[in-house]
Amino acid sequence: MAIIGNLISRSLRIRKQFTFKLGTPRQYQLQVLRRLVEKAKHTQFGEHYGYEQILNSPNWVSQFRQKVPVHNYNKMHSEWWYKCQEGVANVSWPEKIKYFALSSGTSESASKHIPVTKDMLRTVKKVGVKQLYSMVNFNVPPKSFEKGILMLGGTTSLFEKGDYYEGDMSGIQAKNIPKWFRRFYKPGGNISKKPNWEQRIKLIVRKAPQWDVGTVCGVPAWVQIVLEEIIRYHNVKNIHEIWPNLAIYIHGGVSFEPYRESFQKLLGKPINFIETYMASEGSFGFQARPGVKGIKLVLNAGIFYEFIPFNEENFDADGEVKPNPKSYMIHEVVEDVEYAVMLSTCAGAWRYLIGDVVKFTSVKEHEITIVGRTKQFLSLAGEHMSIDNMNKAIDIVQKKLGINIREFTVAGLPYENLFAHRWYIGTDAVDVDANKVREIIDQTICEVNDDYAVERTSALKEIFVEILPTQVFLDYLRCKGKEGAMNKFPRVLKGEKLKDWEQFLTTKVAVKA
Repeated sequence: MAIIGNLISRSLRIRKQFTFKLGTPRQYQLQVLRRLVEKAKHTQFGEHYGYEQILNSPNWVSQFRQKVPVHNYNKMHSEWWYKCQEGVANVSWPEKIKYFALSSGTSESASKHIPVTKDMLRTVKKVGVKQLYSMVNFNVPPKSFEKGILMLGGTTSLFEKGDYYEGDMSGIQAKNIPKWFRRFYKPGGNISKKPNWEQRIKLIVRKAPQWDVGTVCGVPAWVQIVLEEIIRYHNVKNIHEIWPNLAIYIHGGVSFEPYRESFQKLLGKPINFIETYMASEGSFGFQARPGVKGIKLVLNAGIFYEFIPFNEENFDADGEVKPNPKSYMIHEVVEDVEYAVMLSTCAGAWRYLIGDVVKFTSVKEHEITIVGRTKQFLSLAGEHMSIDNMNKAIDIVQKKLGINIREFTVAGLPYENLFAHRWYIGTDAVDVDANKVREIIDQTICEVNDDYAVERTSALKEIFVEILPTQVFLDYLRCKGKEGAMNKFPRVLKGEKLKDWEQFLTTKVAVKA
């Protein structure tokens, strides 16, 4: 078996020595867009917006961007995708949709149904292969390529809905993994198809010593829970006593920084932490260079990107895009500007706002970092507090107070005719001084956000902090049916979601009393 690992590692290194003719980012993206529009020109969507005429125009790219409006999920679904769920073929992509990925819907609809096409599944695999090639940059031990890969995703048991199946994107991917990959895939088909998340955890925990795992993939909060349970159940000091060859953790979905220190405590030796950028709408990129904070976008894999500056000119106070926003292609962006990501994809999403806000850390390498969501930021009085600001504050709190914060969320509220922020902090540490936490959070965000600092002297009157057991956050997700490896607690609570959370907390207090 060691021979296989060495052969794979050697082949990746040999491939790196060859010089391949590469196109520019602009060339790759124009080629992708041309193929997308060409393939979809006879769909209902393509005929409605005149794709054939667009392709025949000498300035076809600008014609595409002028004629096709910006879509969010609600617009795309209410006008087009609902037909796919009714069994209609050839709506916005030339096929009948067999799978729909269910999204937890932290920004718009309570439960999104995202089409997953055959072309999209092929694209996800293509990006996965490209990430495998990049592993040579991380000096991964050759034997890691022959070890198991534990993928902590959603259940592969999909729900049959007449003409289609729906479920977690991770479950759809797992159900369609290549045969050659199945020998590496953990926890295996029998466990992964069980619909109950807690049942899957118990089986994974008990069977952990039977597997030789080299790579773990999943959202940080839930992976941490699983690793802690394995360590506790088998009464070992760290996860490397169970999986001595664990060398890679591939994560995504939320910022890893608030979890980094607590993860280190679960390990017996250093491993590679590699970030990916995946969503129900597709696989977009991965960290390709060690020690560099940035996800490299894959530009030749069925997804055309546009970037809308996330500012008051293009978005209103609720994070809704304004009519006819100015967008930029990959060769037009600049570093350190916040952009909302807009996609046109081989799953029939067209000029579709995915909801993420990013910054380019390197235009040359087309590398980005995710700094927030269009709907998950707070700006009650012009403070423009992003998720990136929040993550930074939580990281500093953990380091200064020596505590582990597993979850948190923030809400805005009226206060003394002005405004306030209320932070809900989830930690299992005892005797945490909420006033000290408040002081560190406030000071940190004032240092990293000038707008916030200004508003703290005027309209943003007060900051409140409530310390809660981590289990409260997990119980809330469980009662909403959002328990499991692909579900994340929203970092900002607004409107009905805030009322729902407050009602839940009131109920918890009443039951406890």
